[in-house]
Amino acid sequence: MNLFTLLDQAAARFGDRGAVYRGEQQLLTWAQLRDRSLRLAGSLRGLGPGARVAVASENSPEIIELMFGVWATECVYLPINYKLHPREMQQILDDAGAALLFASPKIAADLAPVTDTPLEVIGAQPYGSRLAAEPAEPPSTDPAELAWLFYTSGTTGRSKGAMLSHRNLMAMTVAHLADFDSPDENCSLVHGAPMSHGSGLYIPPYVLRGARQVIPASAAFEPEEFLDLCDRHPGCSAFLAPTMVQRLVQTGRPCPRNLRTVVYGGGPMYVDSLKKAMAAFGPIFVQLYGQGEAPMTITGLRRSDHMGADDTILGSVGHARSGVDVAVLRDDGRRAAIGEIGEIVCRGDVVMAGYWRNPEATAATLQNGWLHTGDMGSFDERGYLTLRDRSKDVVISGGSNIYPREVEEALLEHPGVVEAGVVGAKDEEWGEVVVAYIVGDVEPAELDVHLLERIARFKRPKRYEFIDELPKNSYGKVLKRSLRERLS
Repeated sequence: MNLFTLLDQAAARFGDRGAVYRGEQQLLTWAQLRDRSLRLAGSLRGLGPGARVAVASENSPEIIELMFGVWATECVYLPINYKLHPREMQQILDDAGAALLFASPKIAADLAPVTDTPLEVIGAQPYGSRLAAEPAEPPSTDPAELAWLFYTSGTTGRSKGAMLSHRNLMAMTVAHLADFDSPDENCSLVHGAPMSHGSGLYIPPYVLRGARQVIPASAAFEPEEFLDLCDRHPGCSAFLAPTMVQRLVQTGRPCPRNLRTVVYGGGPMYVDSLKKAMAAFGPIFVQLYGQGEAPMTITGLRRSDHMGADDTILGSVGHARSGVDVAVLRDDGRRAAIGEIGEIVCRGDVVMAGYWRNPEATAATLQNGWLHTGDMGSFDERGYLTLRDRSKDVVISGGSNIYPREVEEALLEHPGVVEAGVVGAKDEEWGEVVVAYIVGDVEPAELDVHLLERIARFKRPKRYEFIDELPKNSYGKVLKRSLRERLS
Protein backbone atom coordinates (compact mmCIF):
# COMPACT_ATOMS: atom_id res chain seq x y z
CA MET A 1 0.00 0.00 0.00
CA ASN A 2 1.34 3.37 -1.13
CA LEU A 3 -0.19 6.54 0.31
CA PHE A 4 -0.92 7.69 -3.23
CA THR A 5 -3.83 5.24 -2.97
CA LEU A 6 -5.62 7.78 -0.76
CA LEU A 7 -5.64 10.33 -3.59
CA ASP A 8 -6.47 7.64 -6.14
CA GLN A 9 -9.56 6.68 -4.15
CA ALA A 10 -10.60 10.28 -3.51
CA ALA A 11 -10.42 11.03 -7.25
CA ALA A 12 -12.56 7.96 -8.02
CA ARG A 13 -15.20 8.93 -5.46
CA PHE A 14 -15.25 12.71 -5.70
CA GLY A 15 -13.60 13.43 -9.08
CA ASP A 16 -15.36 16.69 -10.05
CA ARG A 17 -15.61 18.14 -6.56
CA GLY A 18 -13.25 20.86 -5.39
CA ALA A 19 -10.04 19.55 -3.85
CA VAL A 20 -7.50 22.39 -3.53
CA TYR A 21 -8.28 26.03 -2.79
CA ARG A 22 -6.22 29.17 -2.40
CA GLY A 23 -8.30 31.35 -0.12
CA GLU A 24 -11.82 31.15 -1.53
CA GLN A 25 -10.69 30.26 -5.07
CA GLN A 26 -10.95 26.68 -6.25
CA LEU A 27 -7.78 25.63 -8.05
CA LEU A 28 -8.16 21.89 -8.62
CA THR A 29 -10.74 19.13 -8.52
CA TRP A 30 -9.78 15.72 -7.15
CA ALA A 31 -9.43 14.36 -10.68
CA GLN A 32 -7.16 17.25 -11.65
CA LEU A 33 -5.05 16.85 -8.50
CA ARG A 34 -4.58 13.15 -9.26
CA ASP A 35 -3.60 13.91 -12.86
CA ARG A 36 -1.06 16.59 -11.89
CA SER A 37 0.46 14.34 -9.22
CA LEU A 38 0.86 11.45 -11.68
CA ARG A 39 2.43 13.77 -14.26
CA LEU A 40 4.89 15.04 -11.66
CA ALA A 41 5.62 11.41 -10.84
CA GLY A 42 6.22 10.69 -14.52
CA SER A 43 8.71 13.55 -14.69
CA LEU A 44 10.54 12.23 -11.59
CA ARG A 45 10.74 8.65 -12.88
CA GLY A 46 14.46 8.91 -13.57
CA LEU A 47 15.35 9.51 -9.92
CA GLY A 48 14.54 5.92 -9.02
CA PRO A 49 12.59 4.49 -6.06
CA GLY A 50 13.76 5.68 -2.66
CA ALA A 51 15.28 8.95 -3.88
CA ARG A 52 14.74 11.82 -1.45
CA VAL A 53 12.84 14.74 -2.98
CA ALA A 54 12.89 17.88 -0.82
CA VAL A 55 10.29 20.63 -0.69
CA ALA A 56 11.03 23.98 0.98
CA SER A 57 8.15 26.41 0.74
CA GLU A 58 5.75 28.57 2.61
CA ASN A 59 2.27 27.05 2.60
CA SER A 60 1.23 26.60 -1.03
CA PRO A 61 -1.20 24.50 -3.11
CA GLU A 62 1.72 22.88 -4.95
CA ILE A 63 2.89 21.16 -1.77
CA ILE A 64 -0.05 18.75 -2.00
CA GLU A 65 0.55 17.68 -5.60
CA LEU A 66 4.27 17.36 -4.90
CA MET A 67 3.65 15.19 -1.85
CA PHE A 68 1.48 12.74 -3.77
CA GLY A 69 3.63 12.99 -6.88
CA VAL A 70 6.69 11.97 -4.89
CA TRP A 71 4.82 9.02 -3.42
CA ALA A 72 3.43 8.03 -6.82
CA THR A 73 6.97 7.60 -8.15
CA GLU A 74 7.96 5.66 -4.99
CA CYS A 75 10.37 8.35 -3.85
CA VAL A 76 10.67 9.79 -0.34
CA TYR A 77 9.00 13.08 0.56
CA LEU A 78 11.38 15.42 2.43
CA PRO A 79 9.69 18.63 3.63
CA ILE A 80 11.93 21.31 5.11
CA ASN A 81 10.78 23.92 7.61
CA TYR A 82 10.75 27.13 5.58
CA LYS A 83 11.63 29.17 8.70
CA LEU A 84 15.09 27.63 8.94
CA HIS A 85 18.27 29.47 8.05
CA PRO A 86 19.64 28.49 4.60
CA ARG A 87 22.68 26.94 6.29
CA GLU A 88 20.38 24.76 8.41
CA MET A 89 18.41 23.75 5.32
CA GLN A 90 21.60 22.76 3.57
CA GLN A 91 22.63 20.56 6.50
CA ILE A 92 19.36 18.65 6.12
CA LEU A 93 19.76 18.33 2.34
CA ASP A 94 23.29 16.99 2.78
CA ASP A 95 22.35 14.56 5.52
CA ALA A 96 19.40 13.20 3.52
CA GLY A 97 21.36 13.02 0.27
CA ALA A 98 18.49 14.79 -1.47
CA ALA A 99 18.33 14.15 -5.21
CA LEU A 100 16.21 17.21 -5.98
CA LEU A 101 14.84 20.26 -4.20
CA PHE A 102 11.65 22.13 -5.05
CA ALA A 103 11.59 25.57 -3.41
CA SER A 104 9.40 28.66 -3.44
CA PRO A 105 10.88 31.66 -5.27
CA LYS A 106 11.87 33.41 -2.03
CA ILE A 107 13.53 30.38 -0.46
CA ALA A 108 15.20 29.41 -3.74
CA ALA A 109 16.84 32.84 -3.92
CA ASP A 110 18.27 32.40 -0.41
CA LEU A 111 19.32 28.76 -0.91
CA ALA A 112 20.81 28.91 -4.38
CA PRO A 113 24.15 30.42 -3.25
CA VAL A 114 24.72 27.76 -0.58
CA THR A 115 23.36 24.49 -1.96
CA ASP A 116 24.74 21.91 -4.37
CA THR A 117 21.42 20.08 -4.52
CA PRO A 118 19.66 20.44 -7.90
CA LEU A 119 17.03 23.12 -7.32
CA GLU A 120 13.80 23.96 -9.13
CA VAL A 121 11.54 26.91 -8.38
CA ILE A 122 7.93 25.95 -7.72
CA GLY A 123 5.71 27.53 -10.34
CA ALA A 124 8.52 28.47 -12.73
CA GLN A 125 8.75 27.21 -16.33
CA PRO A 126 10.61 23.92 -15.64
CA TYR A 127 7.97 23.04 -13.06
CA GLY A 128 5.25 23.69 -15.61
CA SER A 129 7.03 21.44 -18.08
CA ARG A 130 6.89 18.58 -15.57
CA LEU A 131 3.12 18.86 -15.56
CA ALA A 132 3.12 18.08 -19.28
CA ALA A 133 4.99 14.79 -18.76
CA GLU A 134 3.45 11.40 -19.45
CA PRO A 135 1.57 10.36 -16.29
CA ALA A 136 3.07 7.56 -14.20
CA GLU A 137 1.06 4.47 -13.41
CA PRO A 138 -0.32 4.34 -9.83
CA PRO A 139 2.30 2.53 -7.75
CA SER A 140 2.21 -0.64 -5.68
CA THR A 141 4.55 -0.29 -2.71
CA ASP A 142 5.50 -2.38 0.30
CA PRO A 143 3.94 -0.49 3.28
CA ALA A 144 7.26 -0.77 5.12
CA GLU A 145 8.99 1.40 2.49
CA LEU A 146 10.05 4.89 3.49
CA ALA A 147 7.49 7.59 2.63
CA TRP A 148 8.44 10.71 4.62
CA LEU A 149 11.77 11.82 6.09
CA PHE A 150 10.80 14.06 8.98
CA TYR A 151 13.73 16.11 10.30
CA THR A 152 13.61 17.04 13.95
CA SER A 153 16.48 18.66 15.83
CA GLY A 154 18.33 16.58 18.40
CA THR A 155 19.64 17.56 21.79
CA THR A 156 23.04 18.07 20.18
CA GLY A 157 21.48 20.63 17.84
CA ARG A 158 22.10 18.43 14.81
CA SER A 159 18.93 17.55 12.90
CA LYS A 160 17.90 13.89 12.77
CA GLY A 161 15.67 12.40 10.09
CA ALA A 162 12.85 10.27 11.51
CA MET A 163 12.07 7.58 8.92
CA LEU A 164 8.30 7.34 8.49
CA SER A 165 6.97 4.52 6.33
CA HIS A 166 3.70 4.31 4.42
CA ARG A 167 2.46 2.05 7.24
CA ASN A 168 3.43 4.61 9.90
CA LEU A 169 1.50 7.37 8.16
CA MET A 170 -1.50 5.15 7.50
CA ALA A 171 -1.59 4.26 11.22
CA MET A 172 -1.52 8.00 11.99
CA THR A 173 -4.33 8.58 9.47
CA VAL A 174 -6.58 5.88 10.91
CA ALA A 175 -5.95 7.01 14.50
CA HIS A 176 -6.89 10.59 13.62
CA LEU A 177 -10.15 9.51 12.01
CA ALA A 178 -10.91 7.16 14.90
CA ASP A 179 -10.07 9.53 17.76
CA PHE A 180 -10.40 13.13 16.69
CA ASP A 181 -12.29 14.01 13.53
CA SER A 182 -14.64 12.43 10.99
CA PRO A 183 -14.62 14.70 7.93
CA ASP A 184 -16.39 13.96 4.65
CA GLU A 185 -16.53 15.49 1.17
CA ASN A 186 -18.48 18.42 2.62
CA CYS A 187 -15.65 19.37 4.98
CA SER A 188 -12.38 21.32 4.75
CA LEU A 189 -8.88 21.30 6.21
CA VAL A 190 -7.59 24.88 6.57
CA HIS A 191 -3.78 25.04 6.56
CA GLY A 192 -3.06 27.79 9.06
CA ALA A 193 -0.01 26.04 10.57
CA PRO A 194 3.07 25.15 8.45
CA MET A 195 2.48 22.36 5.93
CA SER A 196 6.12 21.31 6.34
CA HIS A 197 5.17 19.53 9.56
CA GLY A 198 1.95 19.45 11.66
CA SER A 199 -0.59 20.70 9.14
CA GLY A 200 1.06 18.77 6.32
CA LEU A 201 0.96 15.51 8.25
CA TYR A 202 -2.81 15.89 8.45
CA ILE A 203 -3.23 16.03 4.68
CA PRO A 204 -3.65 12.20 4.27
CA PRO A 205 -6.72 11.68 6.51
CA TYR A 206 -8.58 14.58 4.92
CA VAL A 207 -7.66 13.47 1.40
CA LEU A 208 -8.94 10.00 2.23
CA ARG A 209 -12.33 11.50 3.10
CA GLY A 210 -12.42 13.93 0.17
CA ALA A 211 -12.28 17.07 2.35
CA ARG A 212 -11.12 20.31 0.75
CA GLN A 213 -7.52 21.42 1.20
CA VAL A 214 -7.61 25.17 1.86
CA ILE A 215 -4.41 27.22 1.77
CA PRO A 216 -4.72 30.84 2.95
CA ALA A 217 -3.96 33.39 0.24
CA SER A 218 -1.37 34.94 2.58
CA ALA A 219 0.44 31.54 2.75
CA ALA A 220 0.70 32.16 6.50
CA PHE A 221 -1.35 32.30 9.67
CA GLU A 222 -3.28 35.56 9.87
CA PRO A 223 -6.05 35.22 12.49
CA GLU A 224 -8.59 37.39 10.72
CA GLU A 225 -8.01 35.65 7.40
CA PHE A 226 -8.22 32.23 9.04
CA LEU A 227 -11.56 33.05 10.67
CA ASP A 228 -12.91 34.47 7.41
CA LEU A 229 -12.01 31.26 5.59
CA CYS A 230 -13.82 29.25 8.26
CA ASP A 231 -16.93 31.32 7.52
CA ARG A 232 -16.70 30.62 3.80
CA HIS A 233 -15.66 26.96 3.56
CA PRO A 234 -17.80 24.09 4.87
CA GLY A 235 -17.03 21.98 7.94
CA CYS A 236 -13.60 23.44 8.72
CA SER A 237 -10.90 21.71 10.74
CA ALA A 238 -7.33 22.81 11.43
CA PHE A 239 -4.20 21.91 13.34
CA LEU A 240 -2.89 24.93 15.26
CA ALA A 241 -0.11 25.56 17.73
CA PRO A 242 -1.33 26.90 21.10
CA THR A 243 0.00 30.36 20.31
CA MET A 244 -2.18 30.42 17.19
CA VAL A 245 -5.25 29.52 19.26
CA GLN A 246 -4.48 32.44 21.58
CA ARG A 247 -4.23 34.81 18.64
CA LEU A 248 -7.68 33.70 17.47
CA VAL A 249 -9.11 34.41 20.91
CA GLN A 250 -7.46 37.84 20.97
CA THR A 251 -9.41 38.90 17.85
CA GLY A 252 -12.54 39.03 20.02
CA ARG A 253 -14.56 37.47 17.22
CA PRO A 254 -17.09 34.68 17.81
CA CYS A 255 -16.46 31.17 16.56
CA PRO A 256 -17.10 31.02 12.79
CA ARG A 257 -20.24 29.08 11.93
CA ASN A 258 -18.27 26.46 9.98
CA LEU A 259 -15.32 25.89 12.34
CA ARG A 260 -15.91 22.39 13.71
CA THR A 261 -12.53 21.12 14.99
CA VAL A 262 -9.27 22.69 16.15
CA VAL A 263 -6.54 20.21 17.02
CA TYR A 264 -3.95 21.94 19.17
CA GLY A 265 -0.50 20.62 20.04
CA GLY A 266 3.19 21.08 19.47
CA GLY A 267 3.72 22.97 22.72
CA PRO A 268 2.25 23.66 26.14
CA MET A 269 -1.29 25.03 26.38
CA TYR A 270 -1.79 26.39 29.86
CA VAL A 271 -5.10 25.58 31.55
CA ASP A 272 -6.15 29.21 31.92
CA SER A 273 -5.49 29.86 28.22
CA LEU A 274 -7.43 26.75 27.24
CA LYS A 275 -10.41 27.81 29.34
CA LYS A 276 -10.45 31.21 27.64
CA ALA A 277 -10.36 29.56 24.23
CA MET A 278 -13.20 27.20 25.14
CA ALA A 279 -15.27 30.10 26.48
CA ALA A 280 -14.71 32.04 23.25
CA PHE A 281 -15.20 29.24 20.70
CA GLY A 282 -17.06 26.45 22.45
CA PRO A 283 -16.49 22.66 22.39
CA ILE A 284 -14.41 22.44 19.22
CA PHE A 285 -11.01 21.64 20.72
CA VAL A 286 -8.96 18.45 20.54
CA GLN A 287 -5.44 18.08 21.95
CA LEU A 288 -2.66 15.85 20.70
CA TYR A 289 0.67 14.84 22.16
CA GLY A 290 3.10 13.34 19.68
CA GLN A 291 6.58 13.61 18.23
CA GLY A 292 8.04 13.42 14.76
CA GLU A 293 9.12 9.91 15.70
CA ALA A 294 5.45 8.94 16.32
CA PRO A 295 3.80 11.58 14.14
CA MET A 296 0.94 13.41 15.86
CA THR A 297 -0.04 10.22 17.67
CA ILE A 298 0.91 9.27 21.23
CA THR A 299 -1.92 10.52 23.46
CA GLY A 300 -4.79 12.95 23.11
CA LEU A 301 -7.75 14.71 24.66
CA ARG A 302 -10.90 14.27 22.60
CA ARG A 303 -13.58 16.91 22.22
CA SER A 304 -15.70 15.10 24.82
CA ASP A 305 -12.77 15.01 27.28
CA HIS A 306 -12.74 18.81 27.34
CA MET A 307 -16.44 19.17 28.17
CA GLY A 308 -17.02 19.62 31.90
CA ALA A 309 -13.43 18.64 32.62
CA ASP A 310 -11.59 19.65 35.78
CA ASP A 311 -8.21 21.40 35.68
CA THR A 312 -6.33 18.13 36.12
CA ILE A 313 -7.79 16.73 32.91
CA LEU A 314 -7.39 20.00 30.99
CA GLY A 315 -3.76 20.12 32.13
CA SER A 316 -3.09 16.59 30.95
CA VAL A 317 -2.32 15.22 27.47
CA GLY A 318 -5.10 12.66 27.63
CA HIS A 319 -5.31 8.95 26.95
CA ALA A 320 -3.30 6.69 24.65
CA ARG A 321 -4.34 6.99 21.00
CA SER A 322 -5.92 4.20 18.97
CA GLY A 323 -3.36 1.56 18.05
CA VAL A 324 -0.71 2.97 20.41
CA ASP A 325 0.52 1.46 23.67
CA VAL A 326 1.81 4.13 26.06
CA ALA A 327 3.66 3.55 29.33
CA VAL A 328 5.67 5.43 31.94
CA LEU A 329 8.88 3.65 32.89
CA ARG A 330 11.11 3.90 35.94
CA ASP A 331 14.89 4.09 35.55
CA ASP A 332 15.07 0.30 35.95
CA GLY A 333 12.73 -0.23 32.98
CA ARG A 334 9.70 -1.31 35.00
CA ARG A 335 6.35 0.40 34.67
CA ALA A 336 5.82 3.26 37.10
CA ALA A 337 2.98 3.22 39.60
CA ILE A 338 -0.02 5.55 39.32
CA GLY A 339 1.17 9.07 40.07
CA GLU A 340 4.85 8.11 39.81
CA ILE A 341 6.95 10.16 37.38
CA GLY A 342 9.06 8.38 34.78
CA GLU A 343 9.97 8.47 31.11
CA ILE A 344 7.10 8.28 28.62
CA VAL A 345 7.48 5.49 26.04
CA CYS A 346 5.18 4.20 23.33
CA ARG A 347 4.94 1.49 20.69
CA GLY A 348 2.69 0.69 17.74
CA ASP A 349 2.53 0.90 13.95
CA VAL A 350 2.83 4.68 14.10
CA VAL A 351 6.39 4.57 15.52
CA MET A 352 9.21 5.34 13.10
CA ALA A 353 11.63 2.73 11.77
CA GLY A 354 14.57 4.73 13.13
CA TYR A 355 16.72 7.74 12.32
CA TRP A 356 18.14 8.15 8.84
CA ARG A 357 21.75 6.93 8.71
CA ASN A 358 22.08 7.35 12.47
CA PRO A 359 22.22 3.93 14.13
CA GLU A 360 23.53 5.31 17.43
CA ALA A 361 20.58 7.66 17.88
CA THR A 362 18.21 4.93 16.72
CA ALA A 363 19.55 2.47 19.30
CA ALA A 364 19.24 5.07 22.05
CA THR A 365 15.65 5.96 21.15
CA LEU A 366 14.17 2.58 20.14
CA GLN A 367 14.73 0.05 22.92
CA ASN A 368 12.99 -3.28 23.43
CA GLY A 369 10.23 -2.30 21.03
CA TRP A 370 9.53 1.03 22.76
CA LEU A 371 10.08 4.57 21.49
CA HIS A 372 11.71 6.50 24.33
CA THR A 373 10.34 10.03 24.05
CA GLY A 374 12.73 11.73 26.48
CA ASP A 375 9.68 13.33 28.10
CA MET A 376 8.80 12.76 31.76
CA GLY A 377 5.26 12.23 32.94
CA SER A 378 2.82 10.28 35.08
CA PHE A 379 -0.56 8.59 34.76
CA ASP A 380 -3.41 9.28 37.17
CA GLU A 381 -5.95 6.72 38.33
CA ARG A 382 -8.27 7.66 35.45
CA GLY A 383 -5.65 6.89 32.82
CA TYR A 384 -4.84 10.50 31.92
CA LEU A 385 -1.17 11.20 31.17
CA THR A 386 0.35 14.46 32.40
CA LEU A 387 3.71 15.79 31.19
CA ARG A 388 5.94 16.71 34.11
CA ASP A 389 9.25 17.73 32.58
CA ARG A 390 11.40 17.16 29.52
CA SER A 391 14.63 15.28 29.87
CA LYS A 392 15.72 16.75 26.54
CA ASP A 393 15.98 20.46 27.26
CA VAL A 394 13.83 21.40 24.27
CA VAL A 395 12.05 24.76 24.31
CA ILE A 396 8.73 24.71 22.45
CA SER A 397 7.84 28.19 21.28
CA GLY A 398 4.85 28.80 19.05
CA GLY A 399 4.76 25.11 18.15
CA SER A 400 8.40 25.01 17.02
CA ASN A 401 11.09 22.98 18.79
CA ILE A 402 14.18 24.95 19.78
CA TYR A 403 17.14 23.08 21.23
CA PRO A 404 19.24 25.09 23.71
CA ARG A 405 22.60 23.58 22.78
CA GLU A 406 22.19 24.70 19.18
CA VAL A 407 21.57 28.30 20.30
CA GLU A 408 24.36 28.11 22.87
CA GLU A 409 26.88 26.92 20.31
CA ALA A 410 25.96 29.77 17.99
CA LEU A 411 26.28 32.28 20.84
CA LEU A 412 29.71 30.94 21.80
CA GLU A 413 31.01 31.70 18.31
CA HIS A 414 30.83 35.39 19.25
CA PRO A 415 34.20 36.57 20.64
CA GLY A 416 32.50 38.55 23.41
CA VAL A 417 30.70 35.52 24.84
CA VAL A 418 32.60 33.48 27.43
CA GLU A 419 29.75 31.21 28.51
CA ALA A 420 26.12 30.80 27.48
CA GLY A 421 23.20 28.91 29.00
CA VAL A 422 19.82 28.80 27.26
CA VAL A 423 16.48 27.88 28.86
CA GLY A 424 12.79 28.33 28.17
CA ALA A 425 10.58 30.74 30.08
CA LYS A 426 6.80 30.40 30.25
CA ASP A 427 4.99 32.87 28.05
CA GLU A 428 1.25 33.45 27.74
CA GLU A 429 1.33 34.00 23.97
CA TRP A 430 4.09 31.67 22.74
CA GLY A 431 3.91 28.90 25.36
CA GLU A 432 7.62 29.36 25.99
CA VAL A 433 10.27 31.83 24.85
CA VAL A 434 14.04 31.46 24.71
CA VAL A 435 16.11 33.19 27.39
CA ALA A 436 19.91 33.24 27.17
CA TYR A 437 22.17 33.71 30.19
CA ILE A 438 25.45 35.24 29.06
CA VAL A 439 28.83 35.52 30.67
CA GLY A 440 30.85 38.08 28.74
CA ASP A 441 31.05 41.62 27.43
CA VAL A 442 28.70 42.16 24.49
CA GLU A 443 25.56 44.11 23.66
CA PRO A 444 22.24 42.28 23.00
CA ALA A 445 21.92 43.98 19.61
CA GLU A 446 25.30 42.54 18.59
CA LEU A 447 24.15 39.06 19.59
CA ASP A 448 20.96 39.43 17.56
CA VAL A 449 22.93 40.30 14.43
CA HIS A 450 25.42 37.50 15.12
CA LEU A 451 22.68 34.87 15.53
CA LEU A 452 20.73 35.91 12.45
CA GLU A 453 23.77 34.95 10.39
CA ARG A 454 23.80 31.45 11.89
CA ILE A 455 20.38 30.18 12.97
CA ALA A 456 16.72 30.72 12.15
CA ARG A 457 15.11 33.91 13.42
CA PHE A 458 12.53 32.06 15.54
CA LYS A 459 15.33 30.40 17.56
CA ARG A 460 16.81 33.72 18.66
CA PRO A 461 16.50 34.51 22.40
CA LYS A 462 13.73 36.90 23.31
CA ARG A 463 15.76 38.01 26.29
CA TYR A 464 19.41 38.12 27.39
CA GLU A 465 20.42 38.01 31.03
CA PHE A 466 24.04 38.88 31.88
CA ILE A 467 25.59 37.13 34.88
CA ASP A 468 29.09 36.70 36.32
CA GLU A 469 29.16 32.91 35.94
CA LEU A 470 26.83 30.03 35.09
CA PRO A 471 25.79 27.79 38.00
CA LYS A 472 27.47 24.38 37.78
CA ASN A 473 27.63 21.14 39.73
CA SER A 474 30.83 19.49 40.99
CA TYR A 475 31.37 17.89 37.59
CA GLY A 476 31.23 21.22 35.81
CA LYS A 477 27.79 20.62 34.24
CA VAL A 478 25.65 23.73 33.89
CA LEU A 479 22.63 23.54 36.20
CA LYS A 480 19.74 24.45 33.90
CA ARG A 481 17.26 24.06 36.76
CA SER A 482 19.05 26.84 38.63
CA LEU A 483 18.83 29.06 35.58
CA ARG A 484 15.10 28.38 35.28
CA GLU A 485 14.62 29.20 38.95
CA ARG A 486 16.09 32.64 38.32
CA LEU A 487 13.23 33.32 35.91
CA SER A 488 10.51 32.98 38.58
